[in-house]
Amino acid sequence: MGTEITGKTLGLIGCGNIGTIVADRAQGLKMRVVGYDPFLSLENATRLGIEKVELDELLTRADFITLHTPLTDATRNIISADAINKTKKGVRIINCARGGLVDEHALAAALKSGHVAGAALDVFEVEPATENILFDIDNVIATPHLGASTTEAQEKVALQVAEQMADYLMKGAVTNALNMASVSAEEAPVLRPYMALGGLLGSFLGQVQAEGVSSVTIELDGKAAALNPEPVAASTLAGLLGPVMESVNMVNAAAVASANGIAVSTVRHDRQCDYETLLRVTIGHKDGHRTIAGTLVGGNKPRIVEVQHIAVESDFPPYLLYLRNYDKPGFIGDLGSLCGKHGINIATFHLGRREEGGEAIALVEIDGGLPADIMPEIRALKQVVRADALQFPAAA
Repeated sequence: MGTEITGKTLGLIGCGNIGTIVADRAQGLKMRVVGYDPFLSLENATRLGIEKVELDELLTRADFITLHTPLTDATRNIISADAINKTKKGVRIINCARGGLVDEHALAAALKSGHVAGAALDVFEVEPATENILFDIDNVIATPHLGASTTEAQEKVALQVAEQMADYLMKGAVTNALNMASVSAEEAPVLRPYMALGGLLGSFLGQVQAEGVSSVTIELDGKAAALNPEPVAASTLAGLLGPVMESVNMVNAAAVASANGIAVSTVRHDRQCDYETLLRVTIGHKDGHRTIAGTLVGGNKPRIVEVQHIAVESDFPPYLLYLRNYDKPGFIGDLGSLCGKHGINIATFHLGRREEGGEAIALVEIDGGLPADIMPEIRALKQVVRADALQFPAAA
């Protein structure tokens, strides 16, 4: 003899995308649906027709329990021996989410005792599941994790992959990526210039302080504060780590940073900003901190507006000489004379200082770049504290 599901209570553990779809199907079969999910709001539960309850209440009320959560420290063995003891006699348990959510030994004991009337699973604690304590129990249905193994599903997956690749190539949208943040088609054109700006700011710092980085803080101000920060952070990290790691890119930058012990944080400021939009990147290293800020100007062009908390504006030209110097008479003349002696043409010259006579910043665009053997002479100028020759993509 079987059992009807009409009028029975379905307990959902996890009410995300899959859980809500199951709830919709169950309601169509006239089941009552209760759900446990710490992230489900009461308003959303009401809209979905799910009665939100705590886990213990779900366990005591449900005739059928189905799991739809990721496997985390909080959800591992969420159906434990103690949880099963709280369920009503004759409950049926379904797990098509992740192996490890159900204590298989406790479930096996409850099935054999008759407390649990039946179980269905297509995920197991050890996979591939060549053997399992549940396989020889009569009231268990066990299958591979094959929900998509239909002709229709394979066709839909093929179309979905093609559509997602087309969206990325044509619009910059990223969906269902395993290892990078999702970007909608609407977000992509807005995010693109900020990602370019973040990559350039990161590259600036990476070329100046390539080693010993221990932390990265990315601050978004003004209009930037309303953006999805993850793609901007990924692009910034790729720019920062690129000078010393050839294989780093936007997809793996966050993982590479984590693997190298670099703490990464993003901060969105809800405050008045001197610029319509601003992105600031600060790195911590063994000798202190280094920071740079940039904005977007006409046509979303990236522009530097501050280095080491000193206001100085510059584009990101293909060849840029970064100088920290003392604000003393003769510095500009000495640098110009040295460049002239070697036939080096200065295209633009941007200066900023903290205070009169104190520390200053110079960002000097050089036509054609600087020969490496000239740098020691530049660093030897009496007013120069440090000098770095930086390069940026010509398209920037």
